[in-house]
Amino acid sequence: MKRILVTGGCGFIGSVFVHQELANNPELSIVNLDKLTYAGNPENLADLQDNPRYGFVQGDIADRQAVDALLASQKFDAVVNFAAESHVDRSILDSGPFVQTNIVGTQVLLDACRAAGIPRYLQVSTDEVYGSLGPTGLFTEETPLAPNSPYSASKAAADMLVRSYHHSFGFPAIITRCSNNYGPFQFPEKLIPLFVTNALDDKPLPIYGKGTNVRDWIHVSDHCSGISAALRGGREGEVYNFGGHTEKTNLEITHLILELLGKSPDLIRYVADRPGHDLRYAIDSTKSEQELGWMPRVEFAQGLRDTIEWYRTHRDWVDRIKSGQYLKYYENQYGQRLRA
Repeated sequence: MKRILVTGGCGFIGSVFVHQELANNPELSIVNLDKLTYAGNPENLADLQDNPRYGFVQGDIADRQAVDALLASQKFDAVVNFAAESHVDRSILDSGPFVQTNIVGTQVLLDACRAAGIPRYLQVSTDEVYGSLGPTGLFTEETPLAPNSPYSASKAAADMLVRSYHHSFGFPAIITRCSNNYGPFQFPEKLIPLFVTNALDDKPLPIYGKGTNVRDWIHVSDHCSGISAALRGGREGEVYNFGGHTEKTNLEITHLILELLGKSPDLIRYVADRPGHDLRYAIDSTKSEQELGWMPRVEFAQGLRDTIEWYRTHRDWVDRIKSGQYLKYYENQYGQRLRA
């Protein structure tokens, strides 16, 4: 594999994937197609600006003309699609961008890749397409899809498009699904970076409901190593799950963050729950471990400490993001809840 196209590479997971791929594969070149929405931050890949094996193109995966032109401009051995609107809360406020990027964008990308004869396509998805678990059990690749938010519904629809293209046209596609990611470069609207950056500034930590919702946490570097393994060793038409074997309630995560930062639990604010909040996610990664030889390697306690230290030492990065439109979103999402 000599050259791959990564879509959405300026985002959190995409940027870590780009860094890992270039570091681990000296023969590889990557072109990154990114629309640069609010969560697509070029700073995440600023250190690659002069790297001859990295190229950046600003564009939208839903723009067929632009995608066709890019795929015709050079030969790609694979396409990895990270490009997506990805925050549940924002999808509840307005599902339009999620339908446009996650569904229409995927359809456009699939058609363009088919026309260009791309030999390998990987769709990066989420465990949220499976819906919500009770107190026991794990999601497997055979779990029926039952999305409960506009975000997860749009990702499930994209997955079904990918599946249908493989079944109908023999399109060489693979789907990966993972549990909640954490680590450096994550946009501070998600739980861990939001609470870390708020706590650093002694601002309230808004916990939905009673904080009893459970998530399985995986370090972003482990997720990206799984994607790499599936890209190179996965079977066409298959789904591969990646989980971190680390189930925590939101309240447990919150107390861990406060403890590591030496902050008071008085910063915790319980706020009105969001609509349709899934109770629990947990992934069975047995298939990926057996077929791909993949295992999560970052122990959560150390990974969380390293993540907190990254945000502590990159305050300029955080401050540039937590301004302007971000503040308007934060007030819209949490302002009334925190004042209630």
